[in-house]
Amino acid sequence: MTTKVLAIDDSRTIRNLLRVSLENAGFEVHSACDGQEGVDIFPEVDPDVVITDINMPNLDGFGVIDTLRSGPNRTNVPILVLTTESSDKLKSRARASGATGWIVKPFDDASLVSVLRRLTGHVS
Repeated sequence: MTTKVLAIDDSRTIRNLLRVSLENAGFEVHSACDGQEGVDIFPEVDPDVVITDINMPNLDGFGVIDTLRSGPNRTNVPILVLTTESSDKLKSRARASGATGWIVKPFDDASLVSVLRRLTGHVS
């Protein structure tokens, strides 16, 4: 079974880097350019894990986490925050909202793949 990842980031460059890195590792990658689009396509994609930025237009990463955790869709899906932000206050807020983990950009491909495999229990 292929692990499906929903990558939500307003940076086209980051979305492309995630796509290349994760597809090369055997993941199926779906992308959204902001939080609202990510939430909208979540049921259709039915991902095994979500990666979201924090600072985005329309709906930020905290809004994504809150919406996915409080909505009728698979609220137990792991959600990783991938952002340039690194403050403990923001990390605490993300955890309190239901984020599973926090990765600071720039990310290391091998480490990200390892984390995703552990979180999903899938071998891609």
